Amino acid sequence: MSTRVKIEQVQPEAYKAVYALERSIHNTGLSPRHIDLIKIRASQINGCAFCIDMHTRDARKGGETEQRIYGLNAWRDTPFYDERERALLALTEEVTLISHGGVSEETYNNAAKVLDESYIAGAIMAIVTINAWNRIAISTHMQPALV
Repeated sequence: MSTRVKIEQVQPEAYKAVYALERSIHNTGLSPRHIDLIKIRASQINGCAFCIDMHTRDARKGGETEQRIYGLNAWRDTPFYDERERALLALTEEVTLISHGGVSEETYNNAAKVLDESYIAGAIMAIVTINAWNRIAISTHMQPALV
């Protein structure tokens, strides 16, 4: 499968705008570990091989364990994630799968019990951003590099 249009070259202003949104995520107060978990989980749901590869590498560099990375697909069934991470992962899934009924009151209220409003807002923006990147990568056939 070959890469299709290179959006960063053909639509540089639009690409720069998404990249600016990406940079802003790092000023929301979200921990780097939480950002990594959000990016990996959304990318798994969306089936974005390019982003899964990139963000699992980033997570490892940031100190994330192999066990927690491998367990993300089954996070509800493992003891690897704390209450805040579970709230973020549930929110990630429901925002990513927004057409399946939106974000439930239960998920939002559970997040609000362990995260303040600013953290929830930052998380939603991080989830929206990785979903944008996933859609760009998938629709243009971006492929992870062999190492």
